[in-house]
Amino acid sequence: MAKSELYKNAGVDIDLATDLLKDVKPLLAATRRSEMLVPVGGFGGLFQIDLSKYKEPVMVSSIDGVGTKLMVAMMMEKYDTVGYDIVNHCINDIAVQGAEPVYFMDYIGIGKLRSPLYEQVLAGIANACKAANCAVLGGETAEMPGMYGNDFDLVGVITGIIEKSKIITGEKIAPGHAAIGINSNGLHTNGFSLARKILFDKAGYSVNDKPAELGGESVGEALLKPHICYYPAIKAALESGISLDGIAHITGGGLYDNVPRILPEGVGVVFDVKDMPVPPIFKLMVEKGEVGHEEAYRVFNMGVGMVWFVPEAEADKAVELINSKGFKACRIGEVIAGSGVVVK
Repeated sequence: MAKSELYKNAGVDIDLATDLLKDVKPLLAATRRSEMLVPVGGFGGLFQIDLSKYKEPVMVSSIDGVGTKLMVAMMMEKYDTVGYDIVNHCINDIAVQGAEPVYFMDYIGIGKLRSPLYEQVLAGIANACKAANCAVLGGETAEMPGMYGNDFDLVGVITGIIEKSKIITGEKIAPGHAAIGINSNGLHTNGFSLARKILFDKAGYSVNDKPAELGGESVGEALLKPHICYYPAIKAALESGISLDGIAHITGGGLYDNVPRILPEGVGVVFDVKDMPVPPIFKLMVEKGEVGHEEAYRVFNMGVGMVWFVPEAEADKAVELINSKGFKACRIGEVIAGSGVVVK
């Protein structure tokens, strides 16, 4: 049957994705877990739960996007890190409940499919999933020139499994518990609308500028640092027997809005964040944008990517364990009777 060029002439090249995918397929295949029943590429991905590992398995799922960080990636013409962003953000969102990430699926909506954008995004996804022993079960790429123009969007869906009796809910958090902060390396995947307004519109920087405050890094490099995956520390804590009574992933809303999502009624937290290093990119934005303290800790993570709540007697052990996994952690707060969050 002769090929028709009508669809291609309308802006959609149905053969290009197949061609570009060839170089990435080995990376995607390397994420395979034994529970996968068919290779990636079927109409639906099949994943068989190993029931010998669980008495009451509970599936935990989350969906998210990278947001306007993609605009910075396009400005830099660097796309591998956003693949890590979408995977790691999604993993963290289910890991806070104690779930092991088992499979991931992606959606790329794009105006004009092009190289190396496509391969770099998928390679980042594959490598991030491989690092977390999370299978890439499938994905979808939609080329829609009339919808996205020259832009693209990236969405991820993660599924994990947790034994019902081991779900971390936050209900055990009580006055006297210690709040342990774990470092971020930058904005992760939140706050980019304000960041772009401050850095590019108000301060007039380009992605290639290197303000002295960033210590040799360019603005684009600082902004594109990939979202950290905290699952290795959570997994180690659960295996060690530490009483990990609550975890908050600090995303949009910062400490003020994310922490209350897991607090029981009648419980609040006072944070004293002076011992947690603030990445230079935040200091630069706060200065150039004249951002107040409360707004900064509501829009951005300000150097705190995750918060653990543990009994006071186990706080030092938790900090030591987190640091042993390559992160930087310290006590940043205390749980009190009351409600809400105070950030000093």
